[in-house]
Amino acid sequence: MRHLTVKRVRVDDTFAEAFTMRATGLVITADSARWARQAAVTMTGFATSVIGCGCEAGIDRELTPRETPDGRPGVRVLLFAVSTSELQKQLQTRVGQCVLTSPGSACYAGLDGDERLKLGSALRYFGDGWQVSKRFAGKHYWRVPVMDGEFVCEATTGLSKSGVGGGNLIIMGQGTAATLAAAQAAVKAIGAVPDVIVPFPGGIARSGSKVGSKYKGLKASTNDAFCPTLRGAVRSSLDADVGSVLEIVIDGLAPEAVASAMRAGIAAILKLGPSRGALRISAGNYGGKLGPHHFHLKGLLP
Repeated sequence: MRHLTVKRVRVDDTFAEAFTMRATGLVITADSARWARQAAVTMTGFATSVIGCGCEAGIDRELTPRETPDGRPGVRVLLFAVSTSELQKQLQTRVGQCVLTSPGSACYAGLDGDERLKLGSALRYFGDGWQVSKRFAGKHYWRVPVMDGEFVCEATTGLSKSGVGGGNLIIMGQGTAATLAAAQAAVKAIGAVPDVIVPFPGGIARSGSKVGSKYKGLKASTNDAFCPTLRGAVRSSLDADVGSVLEIVIDGLAPEAVASAMRAGIAAILKLGPSRGALRISAGNYGGKLGPHHFHLKGLLP
């Protein structure tokens, strides 16, 4: 594959191929930043890939009391799914099991839009008839009695049909420590970009996948072309000096947000340099035949 060399790091002349997804956002608040984040972390657990988790979810950013509807510390989370019905299911289940249960929590719409998903309107039944409807400043809320007081939850939140899932960077280094350092630097930089999440553990996936498998019924399997231990046994995409590969997957509310996140990640990797980080940057695609969003790496260079 052709590549460019930028600051002694090889950057493949390729693109990341991403897909249009349904998306929504929530604002979770609590009496302290610790408990707002705890509710958000719990809610977005087991949400790394739609392949096996039903949705992809993560924390977009932390919010100060001035940025939240109730003047308390908060966290904004984003959720992505392949269909509106699946997104509604995941939203209701995750808020009901992970936010409603969290001490001192409240939940509000984190995304505007004419189309809406049920939030408190679906969870209010937990109040067993004691729930109270409240309208304030043009918005509709439900107050559900719980054992530490009330769970306040906005009735609905916005639905976007133009979310983007699957922006990605494939990071290759000589050893595991250096490759991880490059990936961590990229994730940190991406964290400053609004309206995006990196859903895998710590924002990083070591088990990059390809579509399909030799085993019937398996939708995805190990991306053998990027597995260092399989070099020589398969048609490898790795150079001789690469001993470790990690991937960052990015979901965003718009193509521009994903592009900005990829640009920030690439810049951080290049700044770290090959001696302490990555030797090469690439991206995963399917030849441009499946996903409508193509993010060319050479166009995202700082």
